[in-house]
Amino acid sequence: MRSTFAGLNTMFLGVNSNQLSLHTVGHNITNANTEGYSRQSVNLAAIRAQMETSLYGDLQVGRGVDAQSLTRARDIYADKQYWAGNSTYEYYQARQKQYDKVEAIFNDTTEETIEHSLEAFFKAWQTVSTSSSDTSARIAVIEQGQVLADKLDTTATDLRNQITDNYEDIKLNVGKVNQMLEQMVDLNKGIANAEATGAMANDLRDQRDLLVDNISKYLNVTVYERDNGMYTLVSNGASLVNGIDKLTLDISEPTANATYGINDYSIVIKEANNIEYVPVDGILRAEIDAIAEQKGYIDHMANMAAFLLSSFNAQHQQGIGIDTDSTFGQNFFGDKDTLYQWNSDKGYIEATKYSGGLQGETGFRVDSSGTRLQDDNGYYYVDVKVTGQGTASTPENLTGVQIISALKISNLLTESDEGQKYVAARTFGYRLPAGGTEGVNEVVEANGTGDGSNAVWLATLFNTEQKDVYMTGSVSYIALTSGTSTINTGLVANGTRAIGTLSMNAYYNKAMTVLGSDSEAMDSSVEAQKEIMTQITEWRASTSGVNWNEELTNMIMFQQGYNACSRCLTTMDEMLDRLINNTGVVGR
Repeated sequence: MRSTFAGLNTMFLGVNSNQLSLHTVGHNITNANTEGYSRQSVNLAAIRAQMETSLYGDLQVGRGVDAQSLTRARDIYADKQYWAGNSTYEYYQARQKQYDKVEAIFNDTTEETIEHSLEAFFKAWQTVSTSSSDTSARIAVIEQGQVLADKLDTTATDLRNQITDNYEDIKLNVGKVNQMLEQMVDLNKGIANAEATGAMANDLRDQRDLLVDNISKYLNVTVYERDNGMYTLVSNGASLVNGIDKLTLDISEPTANATYGINDYSIVIKEANNIEYVPVDGILRAEIDAIAEQKGYIDHMANMAAFLLSSFNAQHQQGIGIDTDSTFGQNFFGDKDTLYQWNSDKGYIEATKYSGGLQGETGFRVDSSGTRLQDDNGYYYVDVKVTGQGTASTPENLTGVQIISALKISNLLTESDEGQKYVAARTFGYRLPAGGTEGVNEVVEANGTGDGSNAVWLATLFNTEQKDVYMTGSVSYIALTSGTSTINTGLVANGTRAIGTLSMNAYYNKAMTVLGSDSEAMDSSVEAQKEIMTQITEWRASTSGVNWNEELTNMIMFQQGYNACSRCLTTMDEMLDRLINNTGVVGR
């Protein structure tokens, strides 16, 4: 049999449930703009009915309502999509910023660029080719060569500084990730303790999911929820967080990298004997990839410098200056006592220093059949083979910034005011004396001081591709076609070049074209991924976001329910008051 006061308890439960729902609505509204907050709702359920007996059988009489649970609105599938997409989006954004910085270094819209320096150096040689006896023209070509060398060095230095800055950013970001992993462990503990009795730690769960949002900016993560409500975070095979246990990311000890003149670092896992950890996505991966790409651009600068030290020098050695001794076989770039040769198999410059300096030895130039080549004036073409005098040092293998540092105007050209006379703008050849016998009493004769034919070949090098080079023995020349026959002219390329098959200008322009196209492609990737993230964010918000109209509607509904239950409770109270205080008093 039901209690006399059962109705009061039913209405009390109704008042309490509506009041709890109103409090939850208020909690939602006040947190509408809280980052990471998920809309909460009270799940109400009817209390198990009480069995009553009547004339017509048993009855199930309701006893009111009670709050079954208080849950948050969350779509875990949308969360997983967000975490995966967010890592990719942050990767693209970080790479975009890195491309902007590299483009600023190679900014070809100003005159202080490598492209402008190349053009000025090329024009200076063209001027020398027509005014080779002009002192100012010879000085100008030396100055423009130094400007080009300085620009290559400055660009490489800027790239090295950018790499160093990236490593510093990686160190800071690794520290941020470790702090967030520590917070994740604390939240896992708090959630497990709070939910041990069956409650849902909704606000703590929101904080934890927001933490995953932030972690996914820096590296790729996959989230698994355990039976006790704790999260396990896995990234690239490593369980960074496993319940109340976590791994610590660290930065390795510096590794000296002489090729780029920097210290390299890697991300390691401290608890796994410092095994290297490489994220797949996110800001950290973007910075790692940016460092590798910036090293690649330093390699481009080094290859251009290597071309000037080897192939360009080789052509300069074929000419002679206007000094009294008609000196030939000398460097334009590098040290006057050092022979620079490109090792194509190893990819470095072999620099051999001689105590007595360099000297040139001549030999006849021949065609493919071995016949000596002769011009219309009776001169035999000759090739200069550079050898050293005195003791030779052990060859020093130069790579990267070492090559760029070695690129300077030869001290032969700069150590005195007369140094400009050694600019080898002229060519020369053998001519047999009258009645002489070939190979006997041969003398070296050079064209006049106004000759600039070797300067022509030096200028031509800037736009000469490897495919245009004709090989004869160990020396190569430009191949010019005249009718059906091929004749040799004066351009020397010394075999395989540091810049590959392209010309100097084409090599640099290709690198800049690739940089521009890669940057543009990254801009497009950022925009495309941004649209995807907008869709995923809206998808998440449609489930977990607080809708003001919906919450205000719920507020009115629960307020009305609260008022109705209160009125009903008052009415029942009056009924009981009448029953208890007034029933049975007749006749007293």
